[in-house]
Amino acid sequence: MALIEGVEVSWDRRHECFSLDPAVSYLNHGARGAVPVAAQRALQRLRDEAEANPIRFFRDLPERIAHTRRHLAAFLGADPDGAALVGNTTAGAAIVLQSLGLRPGDEVLLTDHRYGAVAFTAEREGRRTGASTRTVDVPLDATDDEVTARVADALRPGRTRLLVVDHIASATARLFPVEQVAAVARAAGVPVLVDGAHVPGMLPVRVDAIGADFWVGNLHKWAYAPRGTALLSVAPRWRDRIDPLAVSWEQDAGFPARVEWQGTLDYTPWLAAPTGLFALRTLGVDRVREHNAGLAAYGQRVVGAALGVAPGDLPGPGGALPAGVAMRIVPLPAGVAATVPDAEALEVRIADEVGAMVAVMAWDGRGWLRLCGQVYNRREEYDRLAERLPALLSGNSRTRPNPSSASGSR
Repeated sequence: MALIEGVEVSWDRRHECFSLDPAVSYLNHGARGAVPVAAQRALQRLRDEAEANPIRFFRDLPERIAHTRRHLAAFLGADPDGAALVGNTTAGAAIVLQSLGLRPGDEVLLTDHRYGAVAFTAEREGRRTGASTRTVDVPLDATDDEVTARVADALRPGRTRLLVVDHIASATARLFPVEQVAAVARAAGVPVLVDGAHVPGMLPVRVDAIGADFWVGNLHKWAYAPRGTALLSVAPRWRDRIDPLAVSWEQDAGFPARVEWQGTLDYTPWLAAPTGLFALRTLGVDRVREHNAGLAAYGQRVVGAALGVAPGDLPGPGGALPAGVAMRIVPLPAGVAATVPDAEALEVRIADEVGAMVAVMAWDGRGWLRLCGQVYNRREEYDRLAERLPALLSGNSRTRPNPSSASGSR
């Protein structure tokens, strides 16, 4: 047990470390994260400091940002001098794409598991430069060797200017063999950007050991940082070429300062991020990972059974299952949520009629339910979803749940 910003943080009281609505089952931590109360208080304290003397606060910011970056980079096994704090993973991907100097005839290669906003970013850069984007399909049940072979076969040395691969895919919770993929791309002379949005805090990682040219991950999901905190790691040969999306007063300072300094932005989420990481470490990083992975697997199992999905048809994270994979997906009945608008509508219905926040994805022509596990969750929440979801999908549920009847997430 430890007092962090005046908040008791301990495993036995882990449900009280967050300020989530107790009337809602919050089963979608991967979407926006949830900030521990201790980190919320650190954030507010920093904002109070900024408003007490804004000029002094901003004068001292560059060194404080650098100190925070060194702390977060060490946790991720990244070179602090070759990493920059950015707002989120998509912003980091945009910085990389616009720094490559793409030209007509160049292409960016992605997999069909890629995150939608990153794909949009690559397509926008293609429209601006004349480059193109291309997608390689990766079956959900492909082995690591099969994934690597598919990607290797899709590379076009001399034309493919960037390969974008997810570390853990948002849409499918698929774990990709990023070290193997980076190795085959490196042999082909193709730079690699690893989208590690869900990795910090969820999985143990040594970013520098992956061998990617670029790696970017959010700390505001599974590492308990306030929202708007991510780390972009860049291999040495690229650092002089990385430019921010907007130029500010640290432009001549080089990378990473030129990327981090963006004028009068609110930098307090970055400065409060170590408090969130301290809360995670106080709860016990390995214990949290094991707990969260177990809950996600349990939720997949009971919800899958309620929908009539055989255990063998429930997708795993892919490859060898490491401790800590805390997202799982469940296939929805054929024709349900098979398009993005339908998936979004179903997600809202589940929130309104079941009282559960979940992710509904349309991928590969069908709908999928993505469930997460976090320390504030309990098994009863997945049981309740499993009990109510079949009726909702059959059209028999139209009544908003009584909040007082839901045990919620505390």
